[in-house]
Amino acid sequence: MNLFDSRAARVLMTALAFALCLGFIWIAWRTLIAFIFAILFAYLLEAPVEYFEARFKNHGRTYGILITYLALFGTLAVLLAIFGSKIAEEAQTLAQQLPGLSDKLSNGQLVHVLGERRGWSYETEQRIQDFLTSHRGQIVGGVSAFSTRALSTIQRGWWLFLVPILAIFFLKDGRRFGDAFVGFFERPQYKRVLSILLSELNQMIGHFMRAQLALTALAMAVLTVAFVVMRVPYSFALGPIAGAFEFIPVVGPIAAGAIVLGVAFAANYPHLLWLFILLLIWRGIQDYVASPRIMGGKLELHPLAVLFGVLAGAEVGGVIGVFLSIPILAAIKIIWRTYHQYRREIAVPEHDLVTTPNLTPAR
Repeated sequence: MNLFDSRAARVLMTALAFALCLGFIWIAWRTLIAFIFAILFAYLLEAPVEYFEARFKNHGRTYGILITYLALFGTLAVLLAIFGSKIAEEAQTLAQQLPGLSDKLSNGQLVHVLGERRGWSYETEQRIQDFLTSHRGQIVGGVSAFSTRALSTIQRGWWLFLVPILAIFFLKDGRRFGDAFVGFFERPQYKRVLSILLSELNQMIGHFMRAQLALTALAMAVLTVAFVVMRVPYSFALGPIAGAFEFIPVVGPIAAGAIVLGVAFAANYPHLLWLFILLLIWRGIQDYVASPRIMGGKLELHPLAVLFGVLAGAEVGGVIGVFLSIPILAAIKIIWRTYHQYRREIAVPEHDLVTTPNLTPAR
């Protein structure tokens, strides 16, 4: 009787290796997140780096990376110099006045003032106040939990400063990393499949990051100008905040709309209905005009799959999980499609590989 089963040993070693990997991910998740965001940041800058690299051929890729970083951080410095003081001033004022606005909301004073402006009856004011009073615990608890979590994330988010630094290495040697990964495999069939797979993943992630940045910048500019024109309180703070939430798929715009309307309501803004209509119109423009043109059909994900990924990502990783859920789902789809498309080609004998037709993935 053979006491040593080689198959059982391989299964046991595989399970042990998998458990060790999960344990390592659990312990070093902040470092891994920093590297993931560095890779995404590198994808974001890949297009301008390639442009400057081609423009200055004699200086090489390092020079293209240097010019890109100087252009990026120079532009950010100019924008902060122009608008930074106003945004910081309004954000500080809003933070100082939020406790007072909360007290007015809880004691009914704010509802009474709004009711007088809009001609509400006493019964209407009382119903609204009763609703706010009965749900005060949930409202205050939700805001407090969100503020605490955001502050904790900021305090422990020092590793985000490493992202631009780490991204330099991925921009400089990313192609070499990909070639080294493909080089681990010996059969030409595997190398061809992996090369095409990596190419599709590169195109998808790069396009997703640039599209998200474009949509976010567009939202920041349009909403800030619209809020200023409509004289919404704290326009220079709420506009960039609402635009920044566009970077978080699906739930970001909803949260941004709730924040804008909540602050406007608490600040006794008289045109809440028009503000709500503006946010609805902008949501329609973003979802049905701007996003299809900027994002295009690169991701090829069903809305139900996107919603599932966002909710699952929120449960697993919070805000970070929500943001990463969309590219992860798109990557899984590309991997699954490539596996089925090239399953037969992998089995083709090496001497027949040259005559194998139709090895280009369907777009």
